[in-house]
Amino acid sequence: MKVTLLHLSSAILASAMAVSASGQTPKAATGIVPNPVQVPAPGEASAAQTVTSPAPGTRAVVPAVPQLLAFTDSEVKFNLPDLMEILRDRRHEGWVLAAYPDPKTGHPLIGAGFSLDLPAREHPQTDPLNPHPFIEPSSAELWQAAGLDPDRLQSILDQYDNRLAAWAKWGFRKRIKTLTPEISDEEANLLLRVAAIQAIYNARGYCRNFDGLAASQQMALSQLAYQMGVNLQEFSQFLDLINNNSGSGDTTAAPLVRTAVAVDADYWKTVQKSLVQSQWARLYRARAVSVIAMLDPQYADGPRVAEQRVGAMLRPTVVHRRTARSGASRQLASGHLSKGRPSGKARSAKIHSQRKRKT
Repeated sequence: MKVTLLHLSSAILASAMAVSASGQTPKAATGIVPNPVQVPAPGEASAAQTVTSPAPGTRAVVPAVPQLLAFTDSEVKFNLPDLMEILRDRRHEGWVLAAYPDPKTGHPLIGAGFSLDLPAREHPQTDPLNPHPFIEPSSAELWQAAGLDPDRLQSILDQYDNRLAAWAKWGFRKRIKTLTPEISDEEANLLLRVAAIQAIYNARGYCRNFDGLAASQQMALSQLAYQMGVNLQEFSQFLDLINNNSGSGDTTAAPLVRTAVAVDADYWKTVQKSLVQSQWARLYRARAVSVIAMLDPQYADGPRVAEQRVGAMLRPTVVHRRTARSGASRQLASGHLSKGRPSGKARSAKIHSQRKRKT
């Protein structure tokens, strides 16, 4: 679904600078420290609408929300609705039309994993060779950039806090499928689109030569930026590889991805391995296989083949067993081993012992 956000800009921009602080003030039940958005005075810029430039002592003011609204599909090589469709898939973010807790943090999400309570953040661009700043507006600003009523956001957050206090995080997640929708499919798509555009801009901030990458590689980086946000900066080995940081201190060297190595299979296999070896790939194996495969320069020629290659590199999730005997392992793998039931030689020995006592 393609949504033309530019048509909303005239109405949205007037309210983007007056974000309600209540929309970013979670209740005590969530365990989140309140971080209200301050309404800027006329002529001033809020923290959500500024980013730090790489030059020491300087600061570049970037109107974050207008920049998101000004996005055009020609800025990337892939089709934005295709990225949105992937993010909606349950192998990736899923699709829930009511606020639900993040499985790790307990923070409220909605739609395709859209965060509802993030404050505006400063995300400095520390790479002197990358001119692209990061964009980190608050959830409330992104909500309004999607053309949604800020009062509804506060109402959804209040409902979420009440449910979280009553059910706790895991009880809440068990009830996800029974929740009554709080937004429509169309509204969730509006949120997804503006959040995906933010991820594209931030992916460009992580990768110097984002514009020179293949369509699938741009999409892979955008997915990583969407899922991990500022945490992607912790993948230092991966970022060093895609930016050709050799560690030699030579910041004037041309990035490898600007040269023929951009289509070099061995080079990109090394880049893929840096993600395969991460904890993220082990925890989210299905998603990781899909995303990492897109970094293959030959992905467009055979997506399934590319995924099979990554799947072969990425070890399956380790299943801890009660015994290391091969017989038990085979039965566990085939689903025939009941919980607490002995198997193989252990079961045979037990039966023999029982018969011996009877005789």
